[in-house]
Amino acid sequence: MILVTGATGTIGRHLVRALAESGTRFRALVRDTAKGRELGCEFAVGDFDDPASVAAALRGVDRLLLNSGGALPIAGQQPMVRQQASAIDLARAAGVTQVVKVSAWQPGPAAKLSVRAHWEIEEHLKASGLGWSMLQPTGYMQNFFTGEGGFAHGSAVAGPYGTGRVAYIDAYDVAACAAALLTGPPRDSATYALTGAEALTHEEIAGKLGVPFRDLPPQEAAAELRATGLPDWFVEDLLWLYADLASGGMSEVTTAVRDLTGRAPRTFDGFLAAGV
Repeated sequence: MILVTGATGTIGRHLVRALAESGTRFRALVRDTAKGRELGCEFAVGDFDDPASVAAALRGVDRLLLNSGGALPIAGQQPMVRQQASAIDLARAAGVTQVVKVSAWQPGPAAKLSVRAHWEIEEHLKASGLGWSMLQPTGYMQNFFTGEGGFAHGSAVAGPYGTGRVAYIDAYDVAACAAALLTGPPRDSATYALTGAEALTHEEIAGKLGVPFRDLPPQEAAAELRATGLPDWFVEDLLWLYADLASGGMSEVTTAVRDLTGRAPRTFDGFLAAGV
């Protein structure tokens, strides 16, 4: 039995569909009963902030897809660290043997926001004694339609992106990799750096979307972010992430999607043709 957390999210909805189509037995963890019913599969209602509900959802589960929301403008340790670490501990107590964690591109102790938070969670998972697989995707193509903090900016692609190339990935491909790991034979614990098929500049992406591209100076981008009510420290950390994009920190194209699924990841054009 597989438990899928984040089942109604960007990755989860694709994973639920893939598992259902393959006839795999799984359970979805959702926070809302109505959304669970919309999935059309077995589901449990629960929340990472309610450990008892997560423990109940884990009964009879041997494999876990661990995924949750991202960074919040809250000082101190990101809530996602406490939430996912608790889920890992509960999974171990429930007899889970394999955890597939959706992480972030190149997490580390010197990183910011969710990228550092994912590193903290990865370290906890590695020390748990459970079998694990880390999926470390670049940014999601879906963010150009649903993202905040500068990804979607009115009718333009606007942000301090410069000319750096990014190998954005379709969440569909991340879900396909997760499905391969969750349903296949047990593998040695490993990390998979997931990218799309090509590295594009944001100007090229804007062209594919048919909208203007605005390369904002960092200070202008910071002013616009602060105007939304974000605290200064959070804005500075976001600028750190943007600077990494602009410097080509996500330009590498890997073969991990093909290695796990047997097919190439979608291109940006393929993503647009398939629909968000």
